[in-house]
Amino acid sequence: MKLWILLQAEGSGIMGQVFLFGSIILIMYFFMIRPQQKKQKETKNFLEAMKKGDTVVTIGGIHGKVNAMDGDTITVELDKGMKIKVEKSAISAEYTKKATGTK
Repeated sequence: MKLWILLQAEGSGIMGQVFLFGSIILIMYFFMIRPQQKKQKETKNFLEAMKKGDTVVTIGGIHGKVNAMDGDTITVELDKGMKIKVEKSAISAEYTKKATGTK
């Protein structure tokens, strides 16, 4: 009888550890992994929906309007006649939304 109680106590300790480890993984998923995936999806949708004439901000902080798009390269017009070519991935969705006042 004493052996059975001893084995039962050890089993509940292991189950408690498994439950604790599982809950830690679940908490990490909801507070770290899921928001990051959501942000990546929003950024991807923003870059795909970008069109000529949109005001954008690069990750370097350069403000301008999209003048032309050629695949992964975008020509940004900074001022009349002053244009630069940047990669599509260099456009910051977060700062562009702040600069234009949209959410």
